[in-house]
Amino acid sequence: MKKTISKTQLFLAPMAALAFATVVYAAAPGITGPTFNLTAQANYISQPDGAAVYSWGYGCSVPPPSGAFNPPASLMPNANCPLMQVPGPTLIVTEGQSVTVNLTNNLPTPAGNTSILFPGFNVTTTGGVNGLLTQEATPSGATQTVTYKFTASSPGTRAYYSGTQGDLQVEMGLYGAVIVLPSSIPGNCDSGLAAANLAVEANWHESDFRLAHAAYDHPKSCYDREYLFQFSEMDPNIHNQAQAQVALRGACTAGASGCSLNVATEPYHPTYFMINGRSMPDDMDTNYASQYPHQPYNGNPHMHPGEQVLLRIIGQGRWQHPFHEHGNHVRILARDGNLILSQSDSNSLAGPLLFTTTTTPGLAMDGIFYYTGKGVNWDLYGHNPASTDPLAKLPCTPDTNGYNTGVAAQSQINYYEWCQDHNKPVQVAPFGDVASGGPISLPDANILTNGAWYGGSPYLGPNATVRATGPTGTTPPSGTVANSPSGEAGYAFMWHSHNEREITTNNVFPGGMLMMMLVDSREFVIDESN
Repeated sequence: MKKTISKTQLFLAPMAALAFATVVYAAAPGITGPTFNLTAQANYISQPDGAAVYSWGYGCSVPPPSGAFNPPASLMPNANCPLMQVPGPTLIVTEGQSVTVNLTNNLPTPAGNTSILFPGFNVTTTGGVNGLLTQEATPSGATQTVTYKFTASSPGTRAYYSGTQGDLQVEMGLYGAVIVLPSSIPGNCDSGLAAANLAVEANWHESDFRLAHAAYDHPKSCYDREYLFQFSEMDPNIHNQAQAQVALRGACTAGASGCSLNVATEPYHPTYFMINGRSMPDDMDTNYASQYPHQPYNGNPHMHPGEQVLLRIIGQGRWQHPFHEHGNHVRILARDGNLILSQSDSNSLAGPLLFTTTTTPGLAMDGIFYYTGKGVNWDLYGHNPASTDPLAKLPCTPDTNGYNTGVAAQSQINYYEWCQDHNKPVQVAPFGDVASGGPISLPDANILTNGAWYGGSPYLGPNATVRATGPTGTTPPSGTVANSPSGEAGYAFMWHSHNEREITTNNVFPGGMLMMMLVDSREFVIDESN
């Protein structure tokens, strides 16, 4: 199974395209319950500008057994749960389970009490001391640990975060996600076309990294791949104040006069904007990468045409973030674990199609992203009847919806091709021997190319540009420093905040809330173990 590929070609129309020499993948990693032993602790998280920012985060007070990681450690061998991480560990449970979370306060004594809120659940607590919103764990003594218990009453994605001085403690990094898996999976998720998608994955030796086959107990919530994205921002001035005051007060006695922080959280001027605790390009490095010991989760989605990708999205922090997923709208299934159904027909989903998934603080949503290439008006795979390459002559047999999904197609790289565009060239006046009659003429290559940052191929699959044009022709602007015309080609859709300052890191572009959705043809194995 391929784990990396050095020459991924990327094409975007009409957006800019980015290509990266090392390709890594993401999923929705976390730890399974029903009992979680967490600690709140201080440490440093890194930013692409070289800053090490003093932060607080939840972590595992004791290492979970290897069997507690999901996806399992056999599929994601570098999985770990440090004493402190941002975001906190993703808590994965099953609908109906009785969940117990034991929280120990190991924050510096001047930081005071801390706690966790679990919105959407009926929580009972023991231990700790009374707080404004829930029981709190003190920084020392017999009340240092508090226990929260609740029943995972319904499936879906939700946030958890500190219920103590939230303007400071959530800003410092005390937040995370809860994923509740449905207790039963609708039968159609393992039959028909859904089963065919599994057969195709098996044909290309891909592992299944989904936490479940459906997001909800509903026949229209099946999915093929999933990712969790938590959006947050960070004002380093607040973190620097907290760090300085903790150092000034030292090992003071909890509750004593002067043993507390007085950190100004307004005015608020964040300069770091993060996806799963990392900023671009760090978010496209591997999950559990050693260079980010306290930021284990990445943001680097991949898919194949025709796959239904479940996006689990949470707004953490204090600001709204208008995040745009290029390539298609996102069909929202649910908000905060509440499936959105039609009032007149409970079998019909009624969630909106969103151009941007705006993340309100504390709000979680589940949605489906779907891309097939339908409507681009050329053959995505560069089929060319005049070519001598067998891949250039693969058939496209439409199913009832017009896609190439039959049994014979399950071993072809053009599985799920939109057959109406089969054999349709990309250019009216081509450079090379592509047949005439295509829908467009490409602009001058010298205008579009951007060195090694642009792959240049409008096609998917191995040798796609060469197959489409023949042995002597080229489709510009292929042949850049990073990508040869004979290399693997995929589409890259830039996913990013539509607030321009949020795609910078400390005012430097590119950075912040930015990642790439890479759409690869079937022969390119998506390995999400790293």
